Amino acid sequence: MCLFCIEPQNQTRYSEFLLLGLSDDPEMQPLLFKLFMSMYLVIMLGNLLIILAVISDSHLHTPMYFFLCNLSLADISFSTTTVPKMLVNLQTSSQSITYAGCLTQVTFYSLFGGLDCLLLAVMAYDRLMAICQPLHYLVIMNPSSCGLLVLLSFFFSFLDSQLHFLVVSQLNFCEDVEIPHFFCDPSQLISLACSDTSTNNILIYFVGAIFGGVPLSGILFSYYKIVSSILRVPSSGSKYKAFSTCGSHLSVVCLFYGTGIGVYLSSAVSSSLRKEAVASVMCTVVTPMLNPFIYSLRNRDIKRALWRMIRRIV
Repeated sequence: MCLFCIEPQNQTRYSEFLLLGLSDDPEMQPLLFKLFMSMYLVIMLGNLLIILAVISDSHLHTPMYFFLCNLSLADISFSTTTVPKMLVNLQTSSQSITYAGCLTQVTFYSLFGGLDCLLLAVMAYDRLMAICQPLHYLVIMNPSSCGLLVLLSFFFSFLDSQLHFLVVSQLNFCEDVEIPHFFCDPSQLISLACSDTSTNNILIYFVGAIFGGVPLSGILFSYYKIVSSILRVPSSGSKYKAFSTCGSHLSVVCLFYGTGIGVYLSSAVSSSLRKEAVASVMCTVVTPMLNPFIYSLRNRDIKRALWRMIRRIV
């Protein structure tokens, strides 16, 4: 039994947790700061350019690009939840985060991570309607329907974040809580709690399976129907054109879920929690950074819109 456990109602008196970060080597701190500052600036600039390009070009005022704008906004928010605090800690050689700050990270990390999952599923549905129901596409995916899909995605993500918040806020912690990560990961907070966490673990994994598995199932079903529909098209040129409209989205889905599964497997296979933190960088930083490149390099409409916007500025 822990002698220094803190009851949830008294937790605010316990001011700080320690985030151990990615490395204990002091000489690595300036290098890590420059690396993650550069990556964060690329995330912000790349995703903001996508949003501005879509807003400024009337040719891109379509459901697909409306969802892409929301995905870029979710990626910016997802990275902003964790990276700025890590940069501050690296710059100041501090490892502390307040209890309230930790709960805030848990809440927004779950919110925007879940929003990414759901928006990718909505975008898969959009591609399904565009390819399998082309004549009715604009009727089905009208502005009201698109707005409703985004609002529902946000609502369910918010529900997910509140469940994570409730689970973590009910935990009892001991003194000198050291989190071997660069942000407050809910699963690691549960493992560091003093009290029995079997129920919390079951709830977290159940919520993760629902909010991660259901969107993935929707994406897989959508692409099954898309591939089945495309294979029935006799012209190879039409097949290529149909597949090309899905290429960017499919790349982002593979990157997002591939890194997510990689983080899960690294935590299950590796006994090193620090290695799990390094794997999490792929999910929280690298994926949002690469998404704008995938959409801009593989999409002629986005490239044209970006060039038009740059010419106007210059």
